[in-house]
Amino acid sequence: MTRAAGPARGALAEVVATADLPLRAHADPELPGGCFEAGLPDDPDRAFVVEAVHEGWLMHYDSPRAFTRMDADLRLLGGDALYALGLARLAARGDLEAVAELADLISLCARAVAEGRQEWAQELWRASVEALAEGPGAPTSGGANAAYARLAP
Repeated sequence: MTRAAGPARGALAEVVATADLPLRAHADPELPGGCFEAGLPDDPDRAFVVEAVHEGWLMHYDSPRAFTRMDADLRLLGGDALYALGLARLAARGDLEAVAELADLISLCARAVAEGRQEWAQELWRASVEALAEGPGAPTSGGANAAYARLAP
């Protein structure tokens, strides 16, 4: 069951409302605000996508904010579904630069976790959001790849 969104409906609430019905059945009625949508105030599609992909990442590697009462297998599948939900929106609008940035981000965060460096994830997310905030076609600050290169020994 999803919480009825009021006028200040955030990107994370939109992710929950847009998720497939079996996943929505596990939505927490007390949704927090999004983690990164404030960094993308001029692009609601990218804000939605970042929150969807971030929630998917949390389902794989941490504690999700929007979905509860799920076993490990369902969380893994739900995380994959949220990755797909977000990336499909970007692909539909032809925003291939953002798709590439987020694909790199997902891969680099998974690599950091596998290497025992989960604390790097926050910096990787921040760098990706900064790159995405620059908008389609703009020169970027390097995103997750540049941040990973700075962090890696």
